[in-house]
Amino acid sequence: MRLSSFRFATAALGAAGWLMQAATPAAAAAAATAQGAAEQPSQVVETAASGLLKALDANRAEYRRDPAKVNALVDKYILPHIDTRFSAELVLGKYWRTATPQQRQSFINAFYHSMLNNYGAAIVDFTANMLKVYPTHYPAGTQNATVRTVMMRSNGSPVHVNYYMHMTPQGWQAWDVVIDGVSYVMSYRQDFGSQIAREGIDPVIKSLERGEKPAAIGKTTGRGT
Repeated sequence: MRLSSFRFATAALGAAGWLMQAATPAAAAAAATAQGAAEQPSQVVETAASGLLKALDANRAEYRRDPAKVNALVDKYILPHIDTRFSAELVLGKYWRTATPQQRQSFINAFYHSMLNNYGAAIVDFTANMLKVYPTHYPAGTQNATVRTVMMRSNGSPVHVNYYMHMTPQGWQAWDVVIDGVSYVMSYRQDFGSQIAREGIDPVIKSLERGEKPAAIGKTTGRGT
């Protein structure tokens, strides 16, 4: 991972831990219960990624022709394991505190669909038989984990994909995906932060709804703007 991505991830992990510690007793108890019953973070990633990639392998030509069908697969297999609200909060940073409830929800929705489109474009050429998920070792009772994976494109080139995860009442969920050193959360935050500072949140929501994406993510998908 690039140094800037690492620094951001470290800071955000601290924020994630703080939020979990500041949760209400009921929420903390629910998270603890989920942690005891949930799959390990590496199992969550492997199950979701394997299901998605096997579906792609079954009819890759059709999925290449119709990105909407790839998005449907990402929506089914991957996004249920993404803490989209927390990721959106990290992207907005200080602007989250001043946003109205309606703006927050609109941003979450727009960010969700942007992630759907961009992640789908990034993985359409990956293959199921060349997925490697490394075991995740973390102290008992921790709320955060990193799952490292390597995927292979159909042309044989390897791509390193890391999932930064934390425990939620729904089990282990990822709050950032880093593809070949490019952090999705940091890319959105860097590219759209200056626009928010100049124009506010609403224009950024409209930009996401139009399909605009950070330049760095365009490079990971091979479909830069």
